[in-house]
Amino acid sequence: MVGSVNLDLVARCERLPRPGETVTDARFERVPGGKGANQAVACARLGARVRLVGAVGRDAFAEEALAGLRDADVELDLLTVDEPTGVALILVDAAGENQIVVAPGANGTLGAVALEPADAVLCQLEIPIDTVADAARDASFFCLNAAPARPVPESLLAEVDLLVVNETEAETITGADRSALLKKVPAAVVTLGGAGAVILTRGEDEIEVPGVPVDVVDTTAAGDTFCGVLAATLSAVSSTDAITGRDLTNAVRRANVAASLSVQASGAIASVPHGDAIDARYAEVYL
Repeated sequence: MVGSVNLDLVARCERLPRPGETVTDARFERVPGGKGANQAVACARLGARVRLVGAVGRDAFAEEALAGLRDADVELDLLTVDEPTGVALILVDAAGENQIVVAPGANGTLGAVALEPADAVLCQLEIPIDTVADAARDASFFCLNAAPARPVPESLLAEVDLLVVNETEAETITGADRSALLKKVPAAVVTLGGAGAVILTRGEDEIEVPGVPVDVVDTTAAGDTFCGVLAATLSAVSSTDAITGRDLTNAVRRANVAASLSVQASGAIASVPHGDAIDARYAEVYL
């Protein structure tokens, strides 16, 4: 895992404020987060061995931000210390919808790190794009979650084995035609929130995988949970030479189940489910 580590400052309120409006009924929490950290924990709780390449600051937020990673036994020997720890300011309403502003801090200073051999390398876009590109070149199998939405250089896309994006992120890369993703990467998963996901692989028909309906408490880190479980499942069962639609269908189903469990709990890392809970729910839904 090469990605971001944040401390999330979360305010839970009945509804999200409009521009210029003050909402005064919030409850405040400080919880570990960051896309890299969230996805690392999702992989680890599924049973994968995970090493995180990331950065935190020399400040009081650092240990809080790392607590969830330590609890999940994510290996932190490649962690660097530089600018202030990254912070995410998160508002969550009663329906579980959120608004997020990220101050990247140390995440924005993360430079190239020599990676050891791994079954898969997973990155997101909360760290410098040059660092992501370096990780891609060193990876035998490279999965990119192109989030948050931002332009992705063609040279980086050429290194991607599996791209994971939501509809907004897909449009940022290709415009309205999601099938155009396959002109840039060999395989892609487009997530659709509660509706599930669509699988795209070269030479195969599009595969729709419906979501798992649940009552939503908080959508924070649902996408990260999805990505972590997807990558960990693929690294365990699939040849990295060529991902098939069948490989991806099974992995997306597990990722859907994991994401559905995560939105039923509050917080980022705190909401990421463990492998036994995913297995039990998967059996109820699909077996």
